[in-house]
Amino acid sequence: MSIWEYANPKKFLRTTERVLPPLWLASAVLIAGGLIWGFFFTPDDYRQGATVKIIYLHVPSALMAINAWFMMLVASLIWVIRRHHVSALAARAAAPVGLVMTLIALLTGAIWGQPMWGTWWAWDPRLTSFLVLFLFYLGYIALWQAIDDPDTAADLTSILCLVGSVFAVLSRYAVNFWNQGLHQGASLSLDKEENVADVFAYPLYVCMAGFILFFIVLVLYRTGTEIRARRMSALLARERMSE
Repeated sequence: MSIWEYANPKKFLRTTERVLPPLWLASAVLIAGGLIWGFFFTPDDYRQGATVKIIYLHVPSALMAINAWFMMLVASLIWVIRRHHVSALAARAAAPVGLVMTLIALLTGAIWGQPMWGTWWAWDPRLTSFLVLFLFYLGYIALWQAIDDPDTAADLTSILCLVGSVFAVLSRYAVNFWNQGLHQGASLSLDKEENVADVFAYPLYVCMAGFILFFIVLVLYRTGTEIRARRMSALLARERMSE
């Protein structure tokens, strides 16, 4: 079986109808379990107090904000190279999800940063690149809406996605590129001195797994919706031509 079989809209829809219910359930259990574990069954940090527990929303949402854009990039490149419409629609479907994840990351980062830094916002390299990524999400969605021809829209948004990937990389690795800035290092690291303590890490892993599944669920669901909307538009266009 080849992955390219799922470029067939009918096969894609049949497959997603089977896998969506268990994925919905698994994502809900993981997110609820991780948040309850993290917020109610972990101690306060010795320096940050209870504020540290926002990590269970901030880190998973930031993770998905960045990786959603990379998923859009891969789907866009598949469209450009192989002209599979499902991949273009998947990229379009992922954009609003990535936008919301980026917004959650920015808001929770501000809430976390205010008691730690004494300010809601700072022009820190990672924060700034995240804000620019948020604007790229808005531009990507707006570009899809502004162009009537779907193939032309897919082509232009693919170019925008490629350019925006620079800021997705910066959002992920800005702390490594620049030593200056208020933002802390990576919460999860192979370096034991930098990595968050295990008591916080384990529920964080659960939350991250839940957010990843939740992202997959939303993208699959929205891609199916985009396919059905495209079919409906094609049917309406045929009816108008036949009249």
